[in-house]
Amino acid sequence: MADKYDVVIAGGGAAGLSAALVLGRARRRVAVVDSGEPRNARAAALHGFLSRDGMAPADLLAAGRREVAGYGVELIEDKVLAAEPGFTVRLAGGRTLETRQLIVTTGLRDELPDIPGLAERWGTDVVVCPYCHGYEVRDQPLGVIASGPMAAMKALLVRNWSADVVLFPGPDPLGEITADERLAARGIEVVPGEIARVVVAGDRLTGVEVGGRFVPRSAIFVNPTFVPADGLLTSLGCETDDEGWVRTDAAGRTSVPGVWAAGNVVDPHSQLITAAGAGSYTAAQLNNELVLGS
Repeated sequence: MADKYDVVIAGGGAAGLSAALVLGRARRRVAVVDSGEPRNARAAALHGFLSRDGMAPADLLAAGRREVAGYGVELIEDKVLAAEPGFTVRLAGGRTLETRQLIVTTGLRDELPDIPGLAERWGTDVVVCPYCHGYEVRDQPLGVIASGPMAAMKALLVRNWSADVVLFPGPDPLGEITADERLAARGIEVVPGEIARVVVAGDRLTGVEVGGRFVPRSAIFVNPTFVPADGLLTSLGCETDDEGWVRTDAAGRTSVPGVWAAGNVVDPHSQLITAAGAGSYTAAQLNNELVLGS
């Protein structure tokens, strides 16, 4: 026999737990199902989250779980395999949940460039977001591995934290990158060519090897491909935009009634604090609909 809830939340990161906090305080019966695979697990600290700056990501989640549990939210360590209209939610461990509403906050995964040594340093001295990690590597020799139309913008952004920035655009045609006067004006060197590897010594990144040249660097900013963990949403028939991301309105409603989404699963640019805010807002709007529909 299935357990019954007002809301099941798939994903227990900042967005999911923030949604659970609002709904628990609204006296809803809520379950959070989380598989324990946070995107930022390898980061030593989180930043830019007011009152929590510098906290270990695991500590933030642990504090969040304690808080929501205090309001009667059930925390389930498992993975959602499928959800059926109605909604019946099936878990990998064999348990079945029935819910009036479903919030999906399963996040995304980062697909890194296929460069030897890069993945091993991910989350330490290979990072993506200057706002999250730029201050910690300020005034150091920094590299940017990025190609395409956003490469110059990424390098110019990183330049805000250091006067020593090198852009590695790879072997692709450089076009506007080499002709970009903004890069030269800010003193950003462009080193094109096939990147052989990221060089590591003594458990720290020391530089980048490209075209037979070693370029010393202390940290690297990359532009990974963001892949949403949205299988649950798409299996329910949620509409996607032209780039393949599930559409939501400002409140987090998808095209499927009763199915909501917040955080990185629908917004690749959402930082930790904005994902938390999105989860909180979505939960409040969902509760309003439950009130009106009761």
